[in-house]
Amino acid sequence: MPACGRYPRFMARYPTQHATSAGGVVCDDRRDGRRWVLLIARRNAAGIPQWTLPKGGIEDGESNEEAALREVGEETGFGAVISHLLGTIDYWFVWRPDRIRYHKFVHYYFMWWDGLPAGERDDEAEHVEWVPLEIALVRLAHRNERALVEQARTARPRIPQPPREVDVGVEG
Repeated sequence: MPACGRYPRFMARYPTQHATSAGGVVCDDRRDGRRWVLLIARRNAAGIPQWTLPKGGIEDGESNEEAALREVGEETGFGAVISHLLGTIDYWFVWRPDRIRYHKFVHYYFMWWDGLPAGERDDEAEHVEWVPLEIALVRLAHRNERALVEQARTARPRIPQPPREVDVGVEG
């Protein structure tokens, strides 16, 4: 790949490694007739908070699906059930401390919230919030994640939505 466009020239000098992660577009169809999406806020490399979808690395011996469910639970405290693979996004970035260029692939699954109250979560996300899908499309920082949420707008789940007792609003 030539060093041009939006990729700095120094990227071409770094060795390339591949990284794979998995995450979820966790949805809940509410009584108000709208589809809600679970988002997290975390700080980017510049220290600026950004809204994103929960995702993370795949551990040894773990399938993509297992990693996606684990990461959703760890980062949000909420459980989910996978319906199907929604899509895979890929992007390039440089990890300057190690002087490595990464080509990262993230497998995102369409998921339903399992209906249970939120449990403990790690501190990777500063905020966790359920928002209407239309708000998620405005709030998400990355275009490729917005495209996945747009797909989730009309996604026909391959499993029924689990039953639940109450609607959930904001959890911070």
